[in-house]
Amino acid sequence: MHALRLTPLASATGLMLMLCTPAHAQSSAPEPQVMGVQTVSVSRLGQTRAELAATVQVIDSEALNAQIQTGLNLKEALGHLVPGIDLGNQGRSGFGQNLRGRPMLVMVDGVSLNSSRGTARQLDAIDPFHIERIEVLSGASALYGGGATGGMVNIITKKAADAPSRFTSEVGMVSGLNASDDRQLRVAQSVSGGNETVQGRLGIAVQDNGRFFDPQGQAVRSDITQTDLQDTRSMDVMGNLQFNLGAGQSLDLSAQYYRNKFEGSSYLYAGPNFAGIYGQQPGLLEQREGFSSDVVPMTERAMFNANYHASDVLGGHDFYLQGFWRQEELDFAPFPDPRYVSASHQNTDVWGFKAALAKNIGDLSVRYGLDWDRENFDSSMTLFDRAQSMASGGLINRKIGTTGRYPDYRVDSKALFGQLDWKLSPRTTLSAGLRHQRMGLDVNDFVAATQQVYMALGMGQTADAVPGGSADYNVTLFNLGAHFKPMEGHSTWLNYAEGFELPDPGKYFGDGRYNLVGTHWQLVQGIDPSSAPLKGIKTRQVEWGWKGQQGPLNFQTALFYAWSDNSIELNRTTLLIDVLEKKRRNFGWEGSVNYALSRQWGIGGSWLLIQSQERKDGDWKRQGIDMASPSKLTLHTDYQQGSWQARVQATHQRTLRDDNQQAIKGFTTVDLLASTQLGKGRLSVGIQNLLDRKYLTTWSQRAAYIYGASATPETFAYYGRGRTFSVNYTVNY
Repeated sequence: MHALRLTPLASATGLMLMLCTPAHAQSSAPEPQVMGVQTVSVSRLGQTRAELAATVQVIDSEALNAQIQTGLNLKEALGHLVPGIDLGNQGRSGFGQNLRGRPMLVMVDGVSLNSSRGTARQLDAIDPFHIERIEVLSGASALYGGGATGGMVNIITKKAADAPSRFTSEVGMVSGLNASDDRQLRVAQSVSGGNETVQGRLGIAVQDNGRFFDPQGQAVRSDITQTDLQDTRSMDVMGNLQFNLGAGQSLDLSAQYYRNKFEGSSYLYAGPNFAGIYGQQPGLLEQREGFSSDVVPMTERAMFNANYHASDVLGGHDFYLQGFWRQEELDFAPFPDPRYVSASHQNTDVWGFKAALAKNIGDLSVRYGLDWDRENFDSSMTLFDRAQSMASGGLINRKIGTTGRYPDYRVDSKALFGQLDWKLSPRTTLSAGLRHQRMGLDVNDFVAATQQVYMALGMGQTADAVPGGSADYNVTLFNLGAHFKPMEGHSTWLNYAEGFELPDPGKYFGDGRYNLVGTHWQLVQGIDPSSAPLKGIKTRQVEWGWKGQQGPLNFQTALFYAWSDNSIELNRTTLLIDVLEKKRRNFGWEGSVNYALSRQWGIGGSWLLIQSQERKDGDWKRQGIDMASPSKLTLHTDYQQGSWQARVQATHQRTLRDDNQQAIKGFTTVDLLASTQLGKGRLSVGIQNLLDRKYLTTWSQRAAYIYGASATPETFAYYGRGRTFSVNYTVNY
């Protein structure tokens, strides 16, 4: 039996999860499997998998790359592979992609990629070439702190082994064969190796994206809202070192630089004076060459992570200390507002540490510790020559000035946590966790963005600032769980857990109502921490799950119910948010099943049936389509013969409707994945959207609702890619 070793899972707690499971458990091979002993370790202390009261999925690199190499991005691949995660869009942003209908915390090796400023680019963060596996824990948990009310996604990167130097090379291409620029090219290379004292890996992956085309051979329109991945070039450099310091001590160091930038000349032509967007003449909209802008969409991120471990300290404890730093810069696309044309630039710096102690005392497993982190945020907005932009239909954008976009702020967070697991009997394990978290928010004074723009354009000379201020959040979270093994090969669990979410301060503070008195903008009413404090959202969840294997059948399923007393509401005119005392709940059923028909054939699938509701006028109403999650279903058939493996998979997203008759229409796609082991290396081929179905992506339909208060809906008609063909070759030597 092969074992898969999982390392840090928790972000804000220093908790570690390790699972041992058959290495092919997530592979497409349909051979009958014998369930091995699965063990889970929190802070790297052994605990059987059957004792964890939670829904956990592990996606290995083979299963992930089978999806990625057909042309899917990381967001799309996770939506196909994890039942509780919404289907991802084909753009840069993951806005609205939830886990069980709530926000998810995304990490790389335990370092959070989430920010309080909800830019939703957590999965525009790493090339899959560097990913060893992805661990997904569904549902809120008191131990994981803020931002994980829906669950956690931890991306575990590849590490070196105690072995001579090893090299991996990868080349690949994806194309729909519509035009010369209809292609994705990728090249990646890594070197790794080491000895008993030190091991290291260094890798680089580069991907060059051309244009995307819909099933009718038409170029997919550029996303002028959250930006997309067309005409972009990405580079991801990642390195790590592991040191064995002796006497039960170890030190792991890792660093990453990631950059994804728009490099093209094709963009959405909005017609003269933007008539295609705001003049109710959508027929003028088209994709054109000739785009030139002083600011283009880009994601740039650097991270550093250090982990120290010492065993048998302080009376037999294991001690873990992690320090981390993350810095990112995000640029958005030029957006043609009716009053001005601008592009946003946003900076986030995060650093902190996590410390944890863990010990086994007979049938008790105890772990406790503390976390601290600080996040600094600032932003600006580039203004373009409006006359030139309008005359060119949005293709030419020249900078004329810079203003503020959101107020600068700082978030400090510190927490104490503890977890106790008691093995009551060989079949039953009880667990309880407690977390007390204190967060401090400091917001700077800020002149509302609209007034700054007006002054830059000559309307007024001075303005009152919306006052800044401070706010404190003290929250105590806990979880209780029980895990029971009713029979060999089966386990069931029941848990209650709590999570906490701080809504986006940048989208809440710093706005105001002004009057122009002479040349001075006089503040009439502003949104600041004193007059309109930002409320946190506490989420509670109950879950009942079952996992088992009976002969050729294996499955995992869970029923869940989550609720909160407050809800976030998006203002479609200002695109800012409000936090209302409005009860919200999500409930549903998720699961996955696989059945081996023979040694060659297998079938399976996964599902998420979910309902999101808000309390209005004494009744429960369906939540709006701007943030609710659709239900989905996936089915697959696997075939294996010799070194060949093949899978046909179908994914269906159900139509989502709210009580205002707004809808996100459902769609179905079919993909073909195949691979074979050659004499040297592995060859993978695939066809995405095999039936060449035309559909509007989920984000396209959301964007039309969110931004469509004054713009024509056709502006946001981002159709899914048509049939594409892929080939990929990977060799280890």
